[in-house]
Amino acid sequence: MKDLKHLIYFEHLLDDADNELVKQAQAEGQRAIGYTCYHMPEVLLNLPGCFSVRLRAPRTGSIDISTYYMSNYTCEFARSLLERAIEGGYQFLDGWAGVDACSAMNRCQEHVEMLKCNSKESFFVTFCDIPYKVVDYTVEHEAIQFRKCLLDKLRDVYGIDTSDEALREAVRLHNEVCRILTEIGNMRKLDNPPVTGYEFHILNLISYCCPKALIVDKLRETLEEIRQRQVDDKPWFRARVELIGGEVDDPSLTRLIEDAGAMVVADRYCYGSTPGREEIVLNDMEDVLTQICRHYMQHSECARWMADEKVRQRRDTADRLAKEYGAEGIIYEQIKFCDFWAFERPLASHILADEYGWPVLSIDRPYTARSSGQLRTRFQAFVEALEIKRIQKDRRN
Repeated sequence: MKDLKHLIYFEHLLDDADNELVKQAQAEGQRAIGYTCYHMPEVLLNLPGCFSVRLRAPRTGSIDISTYYMSNYTCEFARSLLERAIEGGYQFLDGWAGVDACSAMNRCQEHVEMLKCNSKESFFVTFCDIPYKVVDYTVEHEAIQFRKCLLDKLRDVYGIDTSDEALREAVRLHNEVCRILTEIGNMRKLDNPPVTGYEFHILNLISYCCPKALIVDKLRETLEEIRQRQVDDKPWFRARVELIGGEVDDPSLTRLIEDAGAMVVADRYCYGSTPGREEIVLNDMEDVLTQICRHYMQHSECARWMADEKVRQRRDTADRLAKEYGAEGIIYEQIKFCDFWAFERPLASHILADEYGWPVLSIDRPYTARSSGQLRTRFQAFVEALEIKRIQKDRRN
């Protein structure tokens, strides 16, 4: 297939957290608010006068300094972010919006604050409490948390408009981006998709890491380009897989899988499109903030949710997406020392295989996986196993 017009530009935007569109928005007077977790509703950070930046640590090398502060038994994602913060990589931020969800990330954010990794006088780090169940009183609690600990902070420190009208406008822009990415993502259901898993990963990530108002036009143009794209006569991949699990903020992992011959046709992981790129439907009869909180709580697939219905939701969603997108197998991943996904992945991998009938490759991996020969070998072996399974099925039929 012909290369996408803006792909190299999009890849360049992901080389640094402080990319050129972030710089442009700040030059126009916008405030950059960093966050890392789906539990923090990104629409609340995209009000008039500010924009969200979902934080990553691209080109991570040594994390020795952050390991000194956090120990080598904590999540490499959190340590990589702290290392980059100590290096000054998040000096551009005007605030860091955190949630009390992951202990490793809490420690990262606390160190960012205590070590004064950002010297801006008005820079703040805020934490919002996140419940463990989705019921009416916990939705109300979360709305109170986000009002007091985030929206009031944005209003008082930077004069941000936090009215219902401003929230609705943020949701409108969010939904426009979601519609574009959902249509592109749905094309992966086709037998011979006009977009690769790697390309979709790039497009989805820039929608998290760049000001939406500055990226939406190029996303819309790319959607039209993919609609008209001519595909090769024969699909380039040997198998179709779903990638699920914890944080995947590095497209190199998807490229590593696809270089082994498997197209990533569906994603259900942190920083992915499920959850994250579902439209938020608002009514006129209920408080807007409450509706936003309920949406994020209901759609969240985070392993932190321990209630039985949420555990089933994660398994059922993985099963549903694999069927909808025509996956032949599932790759279940986690970053080393991630507490929640290290608990979830081993059991869920067996259940998806034994009860749902999916071939599953279960891996724990370093935060930076692009050069892992071991992972490459395991992906290649998984692709071969899926091919053998397909051949055996064809012979039986």
